[in-house]
Amino acid sequence: MPRGRPSRKQVFERFDRALDDLEAVGGLPLPVEAEGIWKDIWHEETHHSTAIEGNTLVLRQVKTLLDEGRAVGNKELREYLEIEGYADAARWVYSQAVRGRVGADGSRALIDKTELREIHRLTTAPAWDRFPPEPMERGEGSGSFRLATLQPLRAGLAAPMPISVPGMLDDWIDQVNAGPADDVHFCGWLAARHAHFERIHPFRDGNGRVGRLVLNLLLVRHGAPPAIIYKRDRGIYLKALQKADQRDCGPLGELIARSVRHSVERHVLPALAGTLRLVPLGALETPGLSRLALLSAAKRGRLRVVKLSDAYYSTRSWVDDYDVSRQRGKRAA
Repeated sequence: MPRGRPSRKQVFERFDRALDDLEAVGGLPLPVEAEGIWKDIWHEETHHSTAIEGNTLVLRQVKTLLDEGRAVGNKELREYLEIEGYADAARWVYSQAVRGRVGADGSRALIDKTELREIHRLTTAPAWDRFPPEPMERGEGSGSFRLATLQPLRAGLAAPMPISVPGMLDDWIDQVNAGPADDVHFCGWLAARHAHFERIHPFRDGNGRVGRLVLNLLLVRHGAPPAIIYKRDRGIYLKALQKADQRDCGPLGELIARSVRHSVERHVLPALAGTLRLVPLGALETPGLSRLALLSAAKRGRLRVVKLSDAYYSTRSWVDDYDVSRQRGKRAA
């Protein structure tokens, strides 16, 4: 392990602590309660998940398209339609968010085939209505499972035959609805389910985008915010999927854990915690004060903090006090 890099156990513990911090401020807010929080996540997830698949719109163009309905830039029509489709599907996924964590013995199934087809339909219909994949088998439209045999997904990994897809999905849904075993961390379990879905490759196209949306559906139905896999981490993500295909789901589980923790600390906690509640330093950074700057101030005794386990916590009020003293020092100098 590279020096200074947290262990897998530490990454998973930090994920658990992030969800505990979220519970301490009332749990995951519903989209109807915190539209601004979900809107920021919506923009970023739509941009980065489609960019992983090759969409070239930048975040600013995605925001303009989704907020104002204006297609800015000189991109192909198909790319704008891909953004609209993914955003529609993500909005539906977010509408499924719940407060609190759902156990494996929950009163209803976490997902079913109808929902898989609906996520695919929403994701692909805008682009496929104008630019259907070729060749397309009869009956392989948006929201339908594939009927064609695909090329190998990657070296050494063949896509299942179409006749096998329904039965494999039944098994996958049973595993999802059963939940993780007691000795398996939630993020490791999610990684295994996500990689398994991608190996089934149930649709003619769009499996990567749909798979990440399904991953986030499972997260929000467990009371956790969506995981945003950033386009800069595309190589890490694809390599982690390959390792999961070889039954090592740890790297992918770590990536999911870090992504969810980032969503908690960047998007959710700053909006919910108020000025007096202790939150991780990452939730308190500002354009003028990065997390590293806050950490440095804490270690120098300039910023009031509380250390819990291996993490520093502070409050918005304490950070504001530190910023005032910092600005006063600059003026004096």
